[in-house]
Amino acid sequence: MAALSVLMSLYFKEKPEYVEECFQSLLRQTVQADEWVVVEDGPLTDELYAVLDRYEKEHPGLIKRVPLPENRGLGLALQAGVPECSNELIARMDTDDIAREDRFEKQLAEFKKDPDLDIAGSHIDEFEDTPETIVAKRIVPVTDEEIKKYQKKRDSFNHMTVMYKKKAVLDAGNYQSCPLMEDTYLWVRMMKNGVKCMNIDDSLVYARIGKDMFDRRGGWSYFKKYRTGKKMVYATGYISWLDYASVIIIQFVVALVPRRLRGWIFKKMLHRKKNG
Repeated sequence: MAALSVLMSLYFKEKPEYVEECFQSLLRQTVQADEWVVVEDGPLTDELYAVLDRYEKEHPGLIKRVPLPENRGLGLALQAGVPECSNELIARMDTDDIAREDRFEKQLAEFKKDPDLDIAGSHIDEFEDTPETIVAKRIVPVTDEEIKKYQKKRDSFNHMTVMYKKKAVLDAGNYQSCPLMEDTYLWVRMMKNGVKCMNIDDSLVYARIGKDMFDRRGGWSYFKKYRTGKKMVYATGYISWLDYASVIIIQFVVALVPRRLRGWIFKKMLHRKKNG
């Protein structure tokens, strides 16, 4: 096992079967993490508690549960989880995604190769039903220079793929509440601190995109939340007014077009099709 913590947030709407698939993918890793930190973001369902209880019993000492009295949202749940991680290296994971078997092995090798590295992610393969039916990929920049430039427009990291140093996250102020972009807000603050970044030029996580994803990313209410979050990012000084305005205009159009067209934009333009 490696001195590695896996950080996850779990809330009551998650499907138990998705959590099972996620946990099994972590157990199949060629290099095992020695700790899973699971933040219970508010009270869970009996079915979810049953999954956690069973894995705790089957793998003593592996899971550290951090129960929160009420649902706080992803940013504040992860904020509570980071300090609970016992190791300096932390791998983020979403409880409805599936990690490729060599994910941790490949990322740990990069940190061993470069002691100055602070955060490493990868591309993702997106699926709707099973990982065997990939519908799209999200390709991200690879080098430190490309990552920091790209971050001014769009996220340079796929959040569920990152492995980072605990100190670098805490030095940047940890996760904070930021509508729809708690990860974006963290990345820009880390980059302003001068962290060293990279993405592995490979897809190390199969990311589940629910059939309702395009519905959730549309409408006036969604756009207002997005605008609020982006204003917080702009306030850090990392992006220019032109960067902010151009992204807001694009998001306004994408949020208000019909759902079918929005889905086409995400699959064909913002993300790459398989083999595309």
